[in-house]
Parts: sequence; C-alpha cells; structure tokens
Amino acid sequence: MDRRQCLALAGALALGRVVPAFASDQGARYDAVMTDYYDFNGTVAVGLGAEVWYTNALGSANPQTNTPMALTTRFETGSVSKWVAAMVVMKLVDMGKLALDEPIIRYLPAYRADTGAQLTLRHLMSHTSGVPNQVLEARKADPAMRSQPLEQMEAVRRYASGDLRFKPGTQWDYSHSNWLIVKAIVEQVSGQRYRECVAAWLLEPLQLRNSGIFAGDSDQVAGMALGYTPSAQTPPWTRNVSPVPDYMAMAGGFYSTAIDMMFLMNGVLGGSVLTPASRATLLRVQHQGEHYALGGRTQLAGIAGQPRECAWEDGSNGGFRLVARRVLADEVNVVVFSNSSYDHRKLGQLASALTEVAYAGFNPMRYRKAPGA
Repeated sequence: MDRRQCLALAGALALGRVVPAFASDQGARYDAVMTDYYDFNGTVAVGLGAEVWYTNALGSANPQTNTPMALTTRFETGSVSKWVAAMVVMKLVDMGKLALDEPIIRYLPAYRADTGAQLTLRHLMSHTSGVPNQVLEARKADPAMRSQPLEQMEAVRRYASGDLRFKPGTQWDYSHSNWLIVKAIVEQVSGQRYRECVAAWLLEPLQLRNSGIFAGDSDQVAGMALGYTPSAQTPPWTRNVSPVPDYMAMAGGFYSTAIDMMFLMNGVLGGSVLTPASRATLLRVQHQGEHYALGGRTQLAGIAGQPRECAWEDGSNGGFRLVARRVLADEVNVVVFSNSSYDHRKLGQLASALTEVAYAGFNPMRYRKAPGA
C-alpha cells in the first residue's frame, strides 16, 4: 500500500468504521483510473456495504483560500437531495403518517383544491405530476430571488401552484416545484422542520457527521468546498455558486461527503432505516423511459460483462457535481464528488471506471449474506 492509499485509509479510519478490503494491486488499479482523469478535482469513495475499499481526495477544496481537498470536505449534492427527501417521505410512510397514493389535499388542505384532489405524493416524487417548474423559471428570470427566504406555503403558492401541464401519472416532466409541495407536506404531517426530520431519521441513526441541510450560500457551512469554474484568466478560477433557499431544501439543499454519502446509501438501501416494503417502493421505477423511481433512478447497467441492477442519481448546482451509484444485489457503492464544474459525462465515466475496478477479481457470492442473515 503506497503513501496515497495509507493517507486515504487513515482519513477513512478517522471516521471510525472502515474495514479495508483491497490488496495493494487493487489499490494501484484505482490509482491508475484516477491518473487517467488527471483534471479531476474532488473526492471519491468505493466500497462494499459498510466497508470502504478505496478513497481519494484530489485538488483544491477552495481556491480562494488555498484549502486542499480532504476526505472530510463537504459538497452540495444537487438533485441527489431529492433522493434523500424521498427517503424521509418513505420513513413517514413506515410510521403510518403518509400514504403515497392519497390525494395531497388530505395532508395539505391549504393547497389549491382542484389540483390537490388529483395529485399524490407518488406523482410528485416521480415527476409525473404535471406541476410546472415555476420555481426554476423564476430563478432564471430573477437571480436575486435565489437568496430571498420565504415561508414554505408562500413559496408553494408562488412557485408550485400553477395549472397542471398534463393529467397526473400520464407523462414525465422534471420539476423542482414538486419538491416544494412535498416539503410542505412533510413539515405539516411531522410537525417538524424538514432539516430536523433528516437529522433524526437519517443522520443520527447512521452517524453521518459531515452531512446536513444548508440554506442560502453553502459556503457558510464549515468545511464546505467552494463551487468554481476553471478559467484561463487570472486568477485561474471563477466562483460558481447558486444559493438554495430553505423552501428548496428538498430540491437541492443536502450536503455530504463521499464517505458519508456511501454510508447513507448503504444504510437506507441495504440497512434497517426503512422497512423492506418501503425500500422496494423507493427503488421501484415509476417512469420506464427515464428509469425514474422516487427521487432517484433504478436501471440495469453493464458492469464487468453482466447486466446489474443499480440505484443511482446524479446531482449538480453551480460548480458542484455528484454521481452516487449502488449495485443493489452486490452492495457495491461508488461516490464521486467534484466542485470544479467537471464535465457531467466524464464524471459518469469516472464512476463507471471505478465500478469496473471494484469488480476486478471480486466474487460477489463470497460476500453475499445468507437468506435470513
């Protein structure tokens, strides 16, 4: 094991729950992949279940302060926040406080009655609601509104109450506005702020010490990377941030680290945070054309020469990028974060390359749990 691997493992061990599983030649294969992506700036984590097999932190967390990247550097997760929000909703389903197919007017009587009688949480979380993406249109028309706080129901009235674009359940249209409504419902039913629900049901049980909800500029969070875009000018970078008001927390307000994100996937998709029935519902595809389930995607992917079912989602906001993937049957997790406006396609290719290395010489049956274990 070389110095880079030792440092990566030491950083992961500092989090108190790593069982190293890769041989030195396997670590060299991961390093070779990272060398191929010489312009990558960010962090990566690869593991099996709760084991961390490989981690790396490369480049600059904040070029403005010359802060180097670290495994504990925090990143915005962009639309992966929607996946996290869906996990919270399914926890409320397990608690008997929500049902996915009830009209939302039952939970949010202040919403407009005509569409509220047609819409369900399943429609909203699968982007099959027909609710127009008014909040994105407003952010483009007036960038200043990104920093303006609003009470949740006021935000719903302004940006998530337009006439439906189509009959719910008949089409797919990606709309941030869906999640303004979902957040209002969660807070109404739980009697808590959304950030409190995330902390109580996900962060604390899974001991995710470097994750949470932010509002406004994420650089107010201690240890947060700065989103930026490389530049040919002086200085060789430009700040690239996009504030997320609290009412959009479900759409893009979750932050995390590569290792925390890996443990989140493992704890929710393979652990006991949700009941097996709710976990299956979370992962069940609602729109085949987009492979979209509830807040995230489930799709067969060619890995190590075989089709394997994966749960995954990508996220971006400003200069932040994220790819989070889990091979469901084998419990292999791959997380790639960047804060330098890295090309989406290349980020996906890097995640795929790291996944292939994870399967080099790996026999899933050796690690698979026996039925009932």
